[in-house]
Amino acid sequence: MAMGCQIFVCVALAAVLGAALGLDEDMDRPLFGPPGSAIRVIDSDPGLKKALHFAQERYNLGSNAMHLRKVSRLISATKQLVKGIRYTITVEMSNTQCKKSTMLRTCDFYPELQQLKTEICVFEIWDIPWQSTLNLLKQKCQPKALPEETTTVEDASPEESVELLNLFKDFMVKYNKAYSTQEEVDRRLQIFHENVKTAARIQSLDQGSAEYGITKFSDLTEEEFRSTYLNPLLSQWTLQRPMKLAPSARSPAPASWDWRDHGAVSPVKNQGMCGSCWAFSVTGNIEGQWFLKNGTLQSLSEQELVDCDGLDQACRGGLPSNAYEAIENLGGLELERDYSYTGHKQRCDFTSRKVVAYINSSVELSKDENEIAAWLAENGPISVALNAFAMQFYKKGVSHPFKIFCNPWMIDHAVLLVGYGDRNGIPFWAIKNSWGEEYGEQGYYYLYRGSNACGINRMASSAVVN
Repeated sequence: MAMGCQIFVCVALAAVLGAALGLDEDMDRPLFGPPGSAIRVIDSDPGLKKALHFAQERYNLGSNAMHLRKVSRLISATKQLVKGIRYTITVEMSNTQCKKSTMLRTCDFYPELQQLKTEICVFEIWDIPWQSTLNLLKQKCQPKALPEETTTVEDASPEESVELLNLFKDFMVKYNKAYSTQEEVDRRLQIFHENVKTAARIQSLDQGSAEYGITKFSDLTEEEFRSTYLNPLLSQWTLQRPMKLAPSARSPAPASWDWRDHGAVSPVKNQGMCGSCWAFSVTGNIEGQWFLKNGTLQSLSEQELVDCDGLDQACRGGLPSNAYEAIENLGGLELERDYSYTGHKQRCDFTSRKVVAYINSSVELSKDENEIAAWLAENGPISVALNAFAMQFYKKGVSHPFKIFCNPWMIDHAVLLVGYGDRNGIPFWAIKNSWGEEYGEQGYYYLYRGSNACGINRMASSAVVN
């Protein structure tokens, strides 16, 4: 994740206590949504400017501080039509050099970070335009930690430099990394250095039993990782095709279940440097559905979807709902060995006579995790999607990021839910990933179950085979 994620984690460190106080629930907002849901607001929105001005006034009226404070940075803002307009605004509030008797708009911030005394605040403001009234529904603030200074490899002590170089050398050997120039080696070493520190920060903030550290992605910046391996289309709710709601499971969920123990899950695959996770998630689901129908597990072709699914964008991302429809339109899926994976889009070479699995329709599951577990145990592995915030440096254990870091609306990776259970008192979901067997625990990621962590409940779906 390199510098971008490092700065984000540093900024958010002081907000961890705020998350415990409820700050994190205010980060739980969609980018897009149906009428009545919260939507993102741009900085220039006139209503937002009015709400910010009102928030500043109310903050200073209720503050015992000697100096006035004003908004130094807008972090996020959403609005929702609820008998008026409800704004949820997350900002940084910082000290100005003016005492409270001064007009706020003429005041400058302190140039010294220590005197700014910045807080991260969440305001909920209800604007009723036809009554010309604004109401402050909620205000929660938490001191922001001063950002840590960024260190370079050259800044490290001789002992730290030697240790870092040894780690980087071992990383290159283990993951067969090769760089074309010395400049590229130096750049990747610096990124690796930042990522080692980022993994340590994620480790310190995890609420589960997960171990984070050096992985095959440790020489990639956050942007490189996201653009190569993730799928930003998943968070664009307006692009998703509506699906019929699945009927509820007939029985409550057993205490634990794992379809790997029942032969319904094929070996872990590798999507390579292609954002085709959506195809692997859907084919994994259909492999399980066909196993439950005829007792035979067959590895189905993801490349067929990458090449022939005209509704999605191949390595640039896709949606499971579209993939199901594309499979119906094509007439089914070929075997992996008949239409093998290349990891890049090519000419569609689908042959209908080679189809070995078809689907009749698809369904969307409940967003209740208990119901998802019951449905999984009864009906097979499920296609799901999640926010992959903690996945770049995940090694093993049950991952449980704070919601403020792993926003459930910022979904960017599709995977396969194959089971659930409990490890030393920590409930988990067992998730089949598509980054090869060397990732995580033999290719699997384990995520905390019971708090809708990282949006795991948002996009659960399955094909239907009659």
